[in-house]
Amino acid sequence: MNQPNYSPQVKGKQQGNRLLALLLSALLFCWGFLPAEAVAKTQIPTDQTSIQPYLDRVIKELTQFRLDNGMKFIVLERHQAPVVSFVTYADVGGVDEPDGKTGVAHFLEHLAFKGTTKIGTKNYRKEKQLLDRLQMLDARIKAAKVVGDKEKVAKLTAKFEKLESQAAKIVNQNELGRIVEQAGGVGLNATTSTEATRYFYSFPANKLELWMSLESERFLDPVILREFYKEKDVILEERRMRVENSPIGMMLEKFIDTAYKVHPYRRPVIGYDGDIRNLSPDDVQKFFDTHYVPSNITIAIVGDVNPTEVKKLAQTYFGRFQSKAKAQTTIPTEPQQTQQREVTLELQSQPWYLEGYHRPAITHPDEAVYDIISRLLSDGRTSRLYKSLVEQQRLALTAQGFSGFPGDKYPNLMLFYALTAPGHTVDEVAAALGKEIERLKTEPVSPQELDRVKTQARAQLLRSLDSNMGMAQQLLEYEVKTGSWQNLFKQLDRLAAVTPADIQRVAKSTFNPENRTIGKLLSKQA
Repeated sequence: MNQPNYSPQVKGKQQGNRLLALLLSALLFCWGFLPAEAVAKTQIPTDQTSIQPYLDRVIKELTQFRLDNGMKFIVLERHQAPVVSFVTYADVGGVDEPDGKTGVAHFLEHLAFKGTTKIGTKNYRKEKQLLDRLQMLDARIKAAKVVGDKEKVAKLTAKFEKLESQAAKIVNQNELGRIVEQAGGVGLNATTSTEATRYFYSFPANKLELWMSLESERFLDPVILREFYKEKDVILEERRMRVENSPIGMMLEKFIDTAYKVHPYRRPVIGYDGDIRNLSPDDVQKFFDTHYVPSNITIAIVGDVNPTEVKKLAQTYFGRFQSKAKAQTTIPTEPQQTQQREVTLELQSQPWYLEGYHRPAITHPDEAVYDIISRLLSDGRTSRLYKSLVEQQRLALTAQGFSGFPGDKYPNLMLFYALTAPGHTVDEVAAALGKEIERLKTEPVSPQELDRVKTQARAQLLRSLDSNMGMAQQLLEYEVKTGSWQNLFKQLDRLAAVTPADIQRVAKSTFNPENRTIGKLLSKQA
């Protein structure tokens, strides 16, 4: 196929877009950022005068209840369309993994789609026998590798592959997905982040009980061993694609490891290669038994439902879960950074520049100020970084950032990144970024610019609530991380209250060299 003859400038932009996509892909995958999903939209007013009646209606139509076993439900009635969105939020993620077991939370998320003793198998009794034999063979193979007995490893591996093939013939591939799809369900998916695991999809309103049955069964009766070893290979391949074979993926992993010294934010959610290889079914089962307890799970149901019916069905299906104490993970506190840190990599890549600053958790009183600062600098083509570094100086093909990396439940980073334009260096980009950050400390933001950014922030937050799925996700984020879903709506008032003085105060306390981590991804010389 003939390729269009683009100018160097257009080629550069295209390359920038491709590399930016790689960066975003690495961010989403390795640290579990959640993409938005829109189903059954509800029009939400965005002007200041009309939003209060909508919020009052949400509060009136929202029901909360907790089962005797500790599982919590948030139910919001939206009768505009006969559809319902469901999100199961397990308050567990990468930060909760034991040392040496990184990737176990993400691995478990994959296995949660493999079915139960009834769903996903033609004959579970026969399958279990094969799965148990596979697990024993795997242990023997590992032991033979330790002593270096290559001949024994080869023989055991041949037996293992034969048994695995036999077990695969008993599996009904993706039966859970087929049941959901045949019943009219859409968007069956899940994400694992540093601090949470979310399972979500949407159904027609008349399939409420089917969802209750399917969702409760897969956490009441999971088959951890089903396709365990096959899925491990899938995850290892995903890591190779997103990290080992991706310069920006490698850069991000090194960068976050440099920015953090003790907090588990420093570890990628997908896990390290060696840890993934060594994970056993027992490791995953223990993690599941420890963290997937009713008191650690919150469920949001948003759409065309009757809360009374939801509560009755929840008691029938989820009330079967045995009450257990919530696991208490000891998360080490990251010590205050006292001097600048820097990491440099030379790889076959267009040069990238990264810069991060430690900031407080989402529950901090200045959360809205950090949000506004992030938007001022890097939200879209009207942002300061884009206008200065990309449009005016043409130092970068893209320049953006965001607050809350790699998570926001604990103190985290405000991260900025730029893809260096041809003919320029990462040091030039760093200097230009530094000037824009310094402006926040020395020059009060104009009322016009601040109003524009506040309007953008408000509109974006409200748009995220425009669908059943978006509303369910946001309600859960605020309920679990801040203690109340009502803080979601209070955030609107907090954004509106941010002043130029707030921005200067927070910028001066945050954007200091001793609080900064720098990452430079340089082009490797041939």
